[in-house]
Amino acid sequence: MATSMLHYFGFGNNALSAKEEAKDEPVRALPASWYTSPGMYELERRAIFSKRWLFMTHSSRVKETGDWLRYEIAGFDFIIARDRQGNINAFHNVCRHRAYPVIEKQGSGNAKILACRYHGWSYGLNGKLAKAPGYQELNGYDKEQNGLFPIHVKVDINGFIWVNLDANEVPEVSWEEHFLDVDKQERYKAYNFDDYDLDHSYELDGHYNWKILADNFNECYHCPTTHADIPEFLNLDSFDSDLKDGHIQHHCISTPEQIAKGLYTASTYYFPVSAMVVSPHFIMIQKFLPTSPNDSKMAYEIYRNKNSSDTDFKLISEMYARVMREDKVLCNNAQKNLDRNVFINGQLHPKYEKAPLFFQSTVRDAITKHFDLEKSEGKEIWPAKRKLPCSAQVSEKDEEICAALSCGAHDDAPDFVW
Repeated sequence: MATSMLHYFGFGNNALSAKEEAKDEPVRALPASWYTSPGMYELERRAIFSKRWLFMTHSSRVKETGDWLRYEIAGFDFIIARDRQGNINAFHNVCRHRAYPVIEKQGSGNAKILACRYHGWSYGLNGKLAKAPGYQELNGYDKEQNGLFPIHVKVDINGFIWVNLDANEVPEVSWEEHFLDVDKQERYKAYNFDDYDLDHSYELDGHYNWKILADNFNECYHCPTTHADIPEFLNLDSFDSDLKDGHIQHHCISTPEQIAKGLYTASTYYFPVSAMVVSPHFIMIQKFLPTSPNDSKMAYEIYRNKNSSDTDFKLISEMYARVMREDKVLCNNAQKNLDRNVFINGQLHPKYEKAPLFFQSTVRDAITKHFDLEKSEGKEIWPAKRKLPCSAQVSEKDEEICAALSCGAHDDAPDFVW
């Protein structure tokens, strides 16, 4: 352990090469305000969560007709469900009548129809309106315009489900722009994803901004001093990250002992809030789910290889569970100090922290681009917001009046001044 730590920090036999690779100057991180500001959080909801592809789960979780999953990310509440034709669909959990949730239960379930119990409106598993009591008698009522708000879905070649909340018929940001061939990684050829079934899931609540979680996951500079278990399944001497468009591939060269125990892993982070660790006996999908500017959930789905023994599965599963609990403490304590409004930002190491620097640069680019667009338009732009049908002239006028009064502005977030 001691030797591994020395090598990782550049004091072992490879110290010279480490220094040569890290000649660049330290880089300033994002400022603390980006981790605490209500206004920044709302801008992130518009600039990132409304329009980027989100890696969610595996399609084996919705195997049967009517199986559904409910998620909430950055205030967006949505459902993933399998319909009678076998298609996987996603919808905002919003009834088109009075905006009541169609599904109130958290987590997962099975249903023949998606029914809102406020006024009895119901929808098929394809999102089409099935029943609106009394409305069939009204002239001009268009059933086709009152289905659930659809969300873009992609199922990759390994069966993993992605969603995009952009309300446009074709998302502004394509999946290929940031994730082309991420599902065809060479290291995935060692695994058959059909061999894995969900074993259990759990959540950890914490007082931390979602970006702290992403910063923490994407570097192992803290690993030798925080996680005693890490050297058992990660060879820190060789730990490195490949930076790819909208994702980061972490890798290391496993020792013969780790290979014999099946402890080698393929770890990938998918911007903005998901990561997956794949091993012969275990898969962990981790999602960093923001609930406010400085509160988040760490949500985990743990899959077990059907051919693995209890001993092999528990060895790696329990080690990762301990690491996740330790990470929660780190994130909580970092956020507490950011909230004190003393610290602005620190300097990150260009080699050992290149992955969080890449993540922060991706955040900055997305935010800056959207901020400039809103500035030029003179208004907030919500890509996930649905457009009114052409027959809704009265509502259009209502919206114009409210926009002039800055309706909908959050009490704790100052209005933008263009």
